[in-house]
Amino acid sequence: MTDATPDPEPLDEARRLERAFRCAALDPALAGVLLFDLEPRLIESVSRLFAAVLGGPAGPPAVRIPLGAATREEELWSSSRLEQHRDGLAFTVEPGPLVDRAGPPPLAVVADLANLSVAGMRAAVQLLGADVLSVEQPGLRLVHHRPRGRWLAVCRSEDAGRVTPHLLDRFAVRLAVPGLRTVPEELLVGPPLPDGTFATTTYEAVTRVQQILGPGADPRRSLALARLARALATLAGQREVTVRHCEEAARLIGLRVTDPAPPPDRADGEPPALSPPPPPRPGDTGRGGGRPAKRRRTEEELPLLASGPAEGVGPAPGATLGMPYPEDEAVALREFMPLRNPWQRRSGPASARGTVVGTRRARDLRDIAIVRTVREAAVHQRVRGNTEFAVAPVDLHSNIRAPAPERLLTLLLDHTCRGDWDWQDALTPFLQWAYTARAAVHVIAVGGADAADELRSESFGARSVLDPRVLAALYRPKGRATPLAHGIEQAGQVLRQAFRRQGSALAEAWLVVVTDGRGNIPLRASHTGRLHRPVAAQGIEDGLTAAASIAALDRGRLHVAVVDAARRPYGDLPFALAETLGATVVEGRDGHGG
Repeated sequence: MTDATPDPEPLDEARRLERAFRCAALDPALAGVLLFDLEPRLIESVSRLFAAVLGGPAGPPAVRIPLGAATREEELWSSSRLEQHRDGLAFTVEPGPLVDRAGPPPLAVVADLANLSVAGMRAAVQLLGADVLSVEQPGLRLVHHRPRGRWLAVCRSEDAGRVTPHLLDRFAVRLAVPGLRTVPEELLVGPPLPDGTFATTTYEAVTRVQQILGPGADPRRSLALARLARALATLAGQREVTVRHCEEAARLIGLRVTDPAPPPDRADGEPPALSPPPPPRPGDTGRGGGRPAKRRRTEEELPLLASGPAEGVGPAPGATLGMPYPEDEAVALREFMPLRNPWQRRSGPASARGTVVGTRRARDLRDIAIVRTVREAAVHQRVRGNTEFAVAPVDLHSNIRAPAPERLLTLLLDHTCRGDWDWQDALTPFLQWAYTARAAVHVIAVGGADAADELRSESFGARSVLDPRVLAALYRPKGRATPLAHGIEQAGQVLRQAFRRQGSALAEAWLVVVTDGRGNIPLRASHTGRLHRPVAAQGIEDGLTAAASIAALDRGRLHVAVVDAARRPYGDLPFALAETLGATVVEGRDGHGG
């Protein structure tokens, strides 16, 4: 039975967000809040609102801990401090920012969940919903019961498929807030959270949760919705969680709520019949967000000109736009073993490796960010009264670097040779190696019909084979010109730059060339943008000359393969290219057609 009171007016985005934060601050089981499609400029104000809710109207706001792609293990669990004693200097190991301390619970803020580092993902999986936190670091050993920390993460809906389910399941409160434009300042000062026991969850509330999510819903989602309903009932001062609280919780996170099915008619005094649960149906995945699989009806069951219930245009009253579980519809591939760091074979401090992605205050004199340090010092010269330009220790900043990949896959794709065969089978072993080894990918395309300049090759770099551009590059339409020599030259430049920049850190690299060897564009034409006829075999000879320079690279770490397109005539051209490259020939297709 549901209450007869009318539905409440839909909340605006800011009030809806503030209510979700209050529920998460009240119940530690709702510690993770995930926002989809939040504008980047609002991350600061939204996290400030969550910190103010955690601190309460009379206390200081919670400490915010930014986490990102460069977050490391040693930055989360422990921190070292240099202290001066009578007998000399000594290091003191203290708990890190994620470990509970006195005051409001800390708030971890993740601006982009899809690009969170492995250390940050592991911390979220370990902390969110945990009953005990055990920290064992050199010089530090702590055990906390029921960690109080809260997490606020932001992710785009189209990136939800890239995030591992182990991480997504930890966020109990999910909201899609594409319509949020501002956070009013009055929301920062709200009423205090109630003290006391939680409201009691009734059997009717549990049943209504299952009806809202539908059969086969994930147990974690059912628990999250029930706990959110319990938090709303507690905030309202109610002793029991009713059906209305469950519907209010569903509307809060963006689920569409429909009226429950009426019970079947029965005679007075007759007990309700117990029907067995419906059997699983084909197509049910077990992770539904409240949308059961559709059942096909036979021709006899379909009435002619059947009309369904009238539906209004736009969102239903009380419903919010945005699905809280966009990963159910995502088709993107997920990273292999996302919660494990790639094996590192090189030595040296991790802060001195990888691409610079930011700066922070220096903890030592290694990898100093010169520009940021000079800028910080210049700001304070007049205040300090310096007669000469001086840099103080507080001005020192060091670089934050993203981890550099240890493996590289370079693909050279000749689209003019892919006429009547699919090269995916020949490329699958190399793509699988790049996926499991978490290698970076560089794709060089020649002979595409949609190329910006058909006389030149095109290339791009990607972090992994999961980049959507890699799959799109495999199936570009076939063009006329084949600047194979320019593509081979560009592949050599990519490999030399990788070996030069990463040095011994680049453990292994693959160069895979898919071509029939028929390069009809000379290298001079690719450089100048002008084609001078006659061409004859100049394009083929330039390709072999460019391949000779690649053969001189470090073959202990570089492996080269040429995929033979098996085209006739001139079927010996791929073998001549492979011999010059010192490569292995891979059969591209079974048939040998022209």
